[in-house]
Amino acid sequence: MDYSIAKDALKDKIILVTGAGDGIGKQAALSFAEHGAQVLLLGRTVKKLEQTYDEIMAAGGAEPAIIPLDMMGATKQNYVDMAETIEGQYGRLDGVLQNASLLGVLSQFDQIEEDTFDEIMQVNVKAQFLMTQALLPVIRKSEMGRIIFTSSTVGHDGRALWGTYSISKFATEGMMQILADELSNTTIRVNAINPGATRTTMRASAYPAEDSMLLKTPLEIMPLYLYLMSEQSQEINGLCIDAQPK
Repeated sequence: MDYSIAKDALKDKIILVTGAGDGIGKQAALSFAEHGAQVLLLGRTVKKLEQTYDEIMAAGGAEPAIIPLDMMGATKQNYVDMAETIEGQYGRLDGVLQNASLLGVLSQFDQIEEDTFDEIMQVNVKAQFLMTQALLPVIRKSEMGRIIFTSSTVGHDGRALWGTYSISKFATEGMMQILADELSNTTIRVNAINPGATRTTMRASAYPAEDSMLLKTPLEIMPLYLYLMSEQSQEINGLCIDAQPK
């Protein structure tokens, strides 16, 4: 499928990206800005968000906003407050890329620690649920809202040793499908992306012996992200799409 979009396809769109300080989230923020969006950069490390901010400004993009938030410790009220701030400042939210995730420790099912399970579920599932729930009223104010979740190959095929991460991504795909179905009679479109093997810090921690130079960079998988965030994807809803189809 052709995922190319016009250079100004995201012009004047307000788009929130979680995990915007590193890896795929950072590249998505840069690419969205390059195509005209005003990007809201959410992450837990201000220094990394500032670097993304600086790169967007240096490239001549619209001035982004920085939202420092630790999804591990954030409460429902934090997300409600954030949504109200976004609405007060911009009047609407045109898109959100739920990109931030924790990998945890790869281990046998019977070796999974309860604390690790809780942490991964908190960031990968509960925080994304609470944030999306809080943002929905602001996204409804967009003419064509977009919500994109991030899944994984192990989010539709369970794999030995991937335990909690895999379970969290099954939950993510379920959440996406439910929301897509509920919003199918609106102009909001909800989908998920499986990035596939990509040159990121998370991938390196999962596959330390792998030659990362053989992997696609985050930039190389951006066409799908841009397409699903644009108005051209109005016919696509409730799907998890592989950025690197076999």
